[in-house]
Amino acid sequence: MHNEKGLVAGLMQALRCLPGVGPKSAQRMAFNLLQEDRTHAKTLARALNDAADKVGFCGHCRTLSEHSLCSLCSNPARDRSLLCIVESPADVYIIDHATGFKGLYFVLHGRLSPLDGVGPQELKLDLLDQRLQTGEVSEIILATNTTVEGEATAYYISEMAQNRNIRSTRIAHGVPLGGELDYVDSSTLSHAFTGRQEM
Repeated sequence: MHNEKGLVAGLMQALRCLPGVGPKSAQRMAFNLLQEDRTHAKTLARALNDAADKVGFCGHCRTLSEHSLCSLCSNPARDRSLLCIVESPADVYIIDHATGFKGLYFVLHGRLSPLDGVGPQELKLDLLDQRLQTGEVSEIILATNTTVEGEATAYYISEMAQNRNIRSTRIAHGVPLGGELDYVDSSTLSHAFTGRQEM
């Protein structure tokens, strides 16, 4: 019996790694997965295992992908002159489904935060600079979060673009100061995207 308790407690603890999942939510999820029909639990376990093993990062934009190039970067219909800069792969998904944006993306996987040891090198801004050097990009759209670090990151990247004579704009209207894109509704985000301003 001790081992069973250990396994259930272990599952609850594992579920707490998810954002917004506290002890009570983890407990409800664990019991829900283990009660009655365990088909859903086994399906979830397989999906997690497969994704953990097979999903990497796109070699071009750095979003999550099962292939060396994601479906967006490999799509010839996308506008390669527009490059949207975001903090996370989740932002790519959110923007692409909420705004009708038809350009490409570059995922930073974070934001500049010198106190946390996150500088240009950690965000792979050298790779971004290489893309800007090709002459293919005519505008970058800065869609970093409106936190202090997100704003500093946007400013830094806009300077990079300016040095290459590339237009840089920033999403604006309707995104609250200090807000994160994950929590902004799609109509507000769409309005923010179309109302972007010059940096």
